[in-house]
Amino acid sequence: MRAARNRCGATAVCAAFVASLLAVAGCAAPGGQAKAPDPSKAQKAELSWKFEHIADFNGELTDVAVLAEDDIWAVGAENDGSYSSLLLHYDGERWSREPFPEALGTGESYPPILEQVGDKALWMRSSPRKEGVPQEDAAAAKWAQWDGTRWSPVPNPPPGPAGDLDAASPDDIWTLTGEQTAAHWDGTRWTTTRLPYKVADLAVAGPGDVWAVGNRSTGPGTKTVHGETYPQPASAHWDGTSWKPVDTPQARFEEPIPPEPVAGLGRVVALEGGEVRAYGGNSFNHGEGEPEPEDQHIRLRWDGAKWAHQAPAPGQCEQRTPVGQEKGGIFLDGNWYLTDDDRCVKITRQRLPLSTGARKASNQMLWLKEIHRIPGTDEWIGAGKVDVMQSGDPFGAPVVVRLERG
Repeated sequence: MRAARNRCGATAVCAAFVASLLAVAGCAAPGGQAKAPDPSKAQKAELSWKFEHIADFNGELTDVAVLAEDDIWAVGAENDGSYSSLLLHYDGERWSREPFPEALGTGESYPPILEQVGDKALWMRSSPRKEGVPQEDAAAAKWAQWDGTRWSPVPNPPPGPAGDLDAASPDDIWTLTGEQTAAHWDGTRWTTTRLPYKVADLAVAGPGDVWAVGNRSTGPGTKTVHGETYPQPASAHWDGTSWKPVDTPQARFEEPIPPEPVAGLGRVVALEGGEVRAYGGNSFNHGEGEPEPEDQHIRLRWDGAKWAHQAPAPGQCEQRTPVGQEKGGIFLDGNWYLTDDDRCVKITRQRLPLSTGARKASNQMLWLKEIHRIPGTDEWIGAGKVDVMQSGDPFGAPVVVRLERG
């Protein structure tokens, strides 16, 4: 699978909906934290994130692209009181700050977004005001491409307010452009298609094999409750010619149904071997009455013919979603790893050296925005920040990490 982002990649209309569902489902940034069962149920750690680079400023890295061992790019923000964005590059020998491509113009206050559309193909675009959410001003996004030597403008960027890109190859790229529209690049032109439901996420499983998930407000299970419809999970599949609705399991609370219920899918992941998984939740407007039921997690997998419910993963892996895959297991958000033999492993981390200003007594938390495999290897690189919580001088240390095994 591609190293999945936990950005919704949909429209502003569904952004709040997706955020609430992913909160229910336990999704967080790849290095974030989410409520989960007792950590004592996790197996002894066999993996660890080691510092590859600690940037010399207070802030964070917000995105990373790994084209090769000697061609890694990262963008971030320096919190020096004005929140200024910056670009870093690793050439195999050292990390250095680089100017942003001329195609992006000047005056970027938010870090741009890196879109890896192939092992050797990298696009960069100016960022909308909110990460991953297309907005009206995102229609004017500026785009640049890296060819391994230099940056240049993207000749045919996506039309309109594009969300995150997902690609089978540089000539087979998909993106959501609205709450019910998606655009496809075939190497020659962009074609806009309409989906049967409101969608929150999209995943490319292969050429002519694309999945989209979200919710629907009509059809079975949406019967009016308290004067309002009860949205239900929905999915659609692109078979190479058109989007087809796919029967998706309903999710409803038992009577008495709580106020303002909403069920839906906010994340879809295409794994290797053709497996597709979808995640979401069934929630409601809390605080409106008693007793209140527990929010429900939705975890589905495509078995080749229909959606089936996933068996819960063990321990703290139960409520987490995939952010990367390799032979032997799946990386999950929050620095967890689920082995193919169903063991839940915590990926440990280093503490910052004292030279960074982090004291021995400080509390430190590693938050990774993204992880990527170095092409052609079993090496993994992640980027984000270490939050240093200490009296008088807390700060964020932007970091690049490398996975160490054994």
